[in-house]
Amino acid sequence: MASDGTESGTGGGGIGALSPQDEAVLAVERRSWPRPGVKERVIRERLGISPTRYYQLLNALLDDPRALAHDPVTVNRLRRVREARRSRR
Repeated sequence: MASDGTESGTGGGGIGALSPQDEAVLAVERRSWPRPGVKERVIRERLGISPTRYYQLLNALLDDPRALAHDPVTVNRLRRVREARRSRR
């Protein structure tokens, strides 16, 4: 919980709106990236988090109904990618 008593970050159990950080993660994922490394640099500079933390947040967002409601195209695309990767294992 944030100091003001509200939940921050991913994992509110579908209650309330996404945090600004969660929305920013989805916005980064919506874009296409011209070459390797650019996305990781944007993650560090704009979001102020490591790429590892970014992908942890993103993976949790894919299971969050608020994220699906906020950006169904991106979330459904990423769910399909995740499922394809899991089925190849």
